[in-house]
Amino acid sequence: MKLRVFNIIKKTKVEGPELRYCIWVQGCSRHCKGCQAVHTWSHSGGKLFDVIDIINDIKSQNGIEGVTFLGGEPFEQSEALGLIAEEVQKLGLGVLCFTGDLIENLKKEEKNQKLLENIDLLIDGEFRIDELDYSRPWCGSKNQRYHFLTNRYNEEIFEKYKNKVEVNISPNGTVFMNGMGNFDEILQKIDLSPIKKC
Repeated sequence: MKLRVFNIIKKTKVEGPELRYCIWVQGCSRHCKGCQAVHTWSHSGGKLFDVIDIINDIKSQNGIEGVTFLGGEPFEQSEALGLIAEEVQKLGLGVLCFTGDLIENLKKEEKNQKLLENIDLLIDGEFRIDELDYSRPWCGSKNQRYHFLTNRYNEEIFEKYKNKVEVNISPNGTVFMNGMGNFDEILQKIDLSPIKKC
C-alpha cells in the first residue's frame, strides 16, 4: 500500500510529546480559512511512499518517543496510516494524530477503524481563524479537542508542553518551519524566503 506524503521529519520536538517521527500527509479536502499548510491540500502533490518503507524507517530511528500524523488530512489516507500506526504500537511507541474532522464522524466509517484503534492522542476539529488560540499545545484554535484514546498521554501535557516552532534547513537550502505558532508574525521578524510552513 502507498501513502502520499508532503514531508517527513525524522526527529522533531514540536509536534507532540517528546522527540517524534513526524509525517505530513499530502492531500486535504477541507481547505480551512487561514490554514498555514495550504501546500498540503493538493491530492496530486507530494510523493508516494510504500507503507513498509516508512515502517522500516521508523524502526531504524533511535530515541523517538512516538510518531505524529498531520497534514493535509490524515483520515483521507486512514487505511495506509492505520497500517503504520499498528506497527508503531507494536514497537512500543506512541501515536498522535491530527484531523480537521470530528471523532464522532470518523467512527462512523469502517475504513477509519484500524487507525482509530492505534491512536493514543487524537486532536480533532478544523482550524478556525476566528477562534485563533495558541495557548494549548499543538492547537491553533479554541474549538479543537483532545481525545486521550489510551492512557499513554493525559492532561499533564497541558502543563508540560508549550507551543514552539522549529526551523529546518535541508542540504539544498530549502527552509521548512514546523510547529505551532503565529508563523506570519515570526516571518515578519526574520528574512527566510522562500519558506514552507507546517
